[in-house]
Amino acid sequence: MFDDLDYSQPYASARSPVMGSSMVACSQPLAAQAGLDMLRKGGNAVDAAIAAAMVLTVVEPTGCGIGSDAFAIVWDGSKLQGLNASGRAPQAWTPEFFAGQSKMPQRGWPAVTVPGAVSAWVELSERYGKLPFASLAEPAIGYARDGYQVTP
Repeated sequence: MFDDLDYSQPYASARSPVMGSSMVACSQPLAAQAGLDMLRKGGNAVDAAIAAAMVLTVVEPTGCGIGSDAFAIVWDGSKLQGLNASGRAPQAWTPEFFAGQSKMPQRGWPAVTVPGAVSAWVELSERYGKLPFASLAEPAIGYARDGYQVTP
């Protein structure tokens, strides 16, 4: 069935292909493992994605973090649903605050929005998740508390 696949590994951080009925793919193996663990516990793809994203904030904070935004497209069983959790504007951002400015600020505190990643995780978990939200955070908390082997 898979005889025609090329298993050569041109990169130094080669990982062997694994076949199975469920899959979680991300840039860091510990995050992928956290997602798979959620599937094994009876969770769904949303639970797996949230757990993986939480672990990535610990083990790969430059690529994914709680200070980031999040966007999701989810199939709810009957139609596609979208979630835009991009940074919200701070309460002080009124039209008067920007009066006389020709463009959005590029530097300093006025250029910073409120991160949306955590609110996205909560919203997605409440709407579509099967597992308790706290259980999704357990792998990330464990790595933050106990440490982990840094990958290349």
